[in-house]
Amino acid sequence: MPQFKAPLADYQFLLKDWLALDEHYQNIGAQDFDFELVNEVISQGAKFAEDAVAPLNREGDEIGAKLVDGKVTTPEGFAQAYQEYIANGWNAMLGNPEYDGQDLPYSAAVPVHEMLNAANLSWRLTTMLTESAVLAVDKHASQALKDQYLAKLISGEWTGTMNLTEPHAGTDLALLSTKAIPNGDGSYAITGNKIFITGGDQDWTSNIIHLVLARLPDAPAGVKGISLFLVPKFLLDESGEPATPNNLGVGSIEKKMGIKASPTCVMNYDGATGWLVGEENNGLACMFTMMNDARFQVGLQGLGAAEASYQGSLTYARERLQSRAPQGIQQKEQKADAIIHQPDVRKMLLTQKALTEGCRALSLLYAQQMDVEKYTDGDVKQKAKQVLAFLTPICKGFMTDMGTEVTNLGIQVYGGHGYVREWGMEQLVRDTRIAQLYEGTNGIQAADLIGRKLTRDGGHMMTATYELLSNKVSSISDAQRQSHANSLLQEWKEVSHGLLGAKPEDAAGAATDYLHYSSYIILGVLWQSMADVASVNSNELIAKGKAKTADFYIKRLLPRKDNHKAVILDNSDDLLAHADQEFDYV
Repeated sequence: MPQFKAPLADYQFLLKDWLALDEHYQNIGAQDFDFELVNEVISQGAKFAEDAVAPLNREGDEIGAKLVDGKVTTPEGFAQAYQEYIANGWNAMLGNPEYDGQDLPYSAAVPVHEMLNAANLSWRLTTMLTESAVLAVDKHASQALKDQYLAKLISGEWTGTMNLTEPHAGTDLALLSTKAIPNGDGSYAITGNKIFITGGDQDWTSNIIHLVLARLPDAPAGVKGISLFLVPKFLLDESGEPATPNNLGVGSIEKKMGIKASPTCVMNYDGATGWLVGEENNGLACMFTMMNDARFQVGLQGLGAAEASYQGSLTYARERLQSRAPQGIQQKEQKADAIIHQPDVRKMLLTQKALTEGCRALSLLYAQQMDVEKYTDGDVKQKAKQVLAFLTPICKGFMTDMGTEVTNLGIQVYGGHGYVREWGMEQLVRDTRIAQLYEGTNGIQAADLIGRKLTRDGGHMMTATYELLSNKVSSISDAQRQSHANSLLQEWKEVSHGLLGAKPEDAAGAATDYLHYSSYIILGVLWQSMADVASVNSNELIAKGKAKTADFYIKRLLPRKDNHKAVILDNSDDLLAHADQEFDYV
């Protein structure tokens, strides 16, 4: 299996030069932070990802999580790596300092999260959901609940989960049926079944804090009648330590295509004691605090897997001797040339590289805007919120779609060896495929983008994103690159505004195409910006490599946008033309 190596040089270029991190922190009033500090954080994160987590990946896939006598066990080494993780404070990076969190900027934490995903996606999942649970509890829970649970969630002494999906209710949470009955003492009895619960049980921590969507008696129908509850695996004693087992348990763990070392649990609640988080019947709004963070984090899963696959592909292509290159003999001392000299293999490698590095730039631009939203107020904060809202479905949808494309290319570069488990490339495909499905399928992300974030919003979120990108374009010094990036933005703005009056069925039919169209254009703008900034970099490999990769992206990948644009500008008549009986000919 390829050995993961954190792409530190790319992080350093993007953070120091492209995003001008020191200036960014000054502008948002975060003077306690600078690039030097962030570089130290990500350098240490790289060591942990490479040395502690990555070596567990293949064996974890082979062994998987297991359920024995109602208790889940994870593969050997997983719990030990987690204890090292929390002992070194990684779980607390973004936590509220009032509860011993480090309160780091997102631009410092996101690279570490990407590296963990690249090193071992199954292992990363439980810590990811805990971070999202921290956000929901911190923002919406009562002071009493925060005082009881937040510090130990932030430290990682306890983990957290998100319980939405039921066997009959996935995307349509209006069908949710789990019940919450008041106990008369401020607590509630939670009864129902939840499925697909990541980390629903594990052997890492002494307690697990479940955030569960349920309905109160006489709650309004539909999503307006859903409330959120905090339901611990163990109820706490007077000293705040886990004591009495709650009335909940694991019915089974899913047998899955990938992420096999991550316990995906069926959870059964049988009058389990829980406490209301936020206001009654406002649970969905509370849960979206968690879900929106998780959606971006899932995008990072696609990005991390893409990086791991690219590294494996590049190593193999340099070592695998096969035939002679069509442009002439490249390695006279060998009986054949390495396949990296084959133009078709180079096309695959450069596709992996251009998509991975482009999505990384997008993820760090997103992180920068999270910093702005966190540290500023007024109009600046509001603009950042609009940008984040618009980019969230793009980051989740496009980055995971590209993660699947890039990891499939990894198998193709390896040829037959890519299909064999011991090389590790097929595991990346299996692990990554789920990222297009959970936290809202990518079809849902596309519908959210075109339905809520564009048309229902009247284009304001898109305009805020356009303005942010325009600022990046205005700083491009190369006239040709600036002109091209600007023309891309103008085209995108025109097409987007043209959708504002679209029929609902036409918008829905073009949703995925609009998400991809927008994404390819945004990456095109980012690549022109990166190439321009890199041109004066002292590292010659970055200076030349970024420019050449940008040119490859513009020539070979950006034209994909035109196919998506053609669909966007048409209607959905063909999608709706078939009668139900016409889908087959029985």
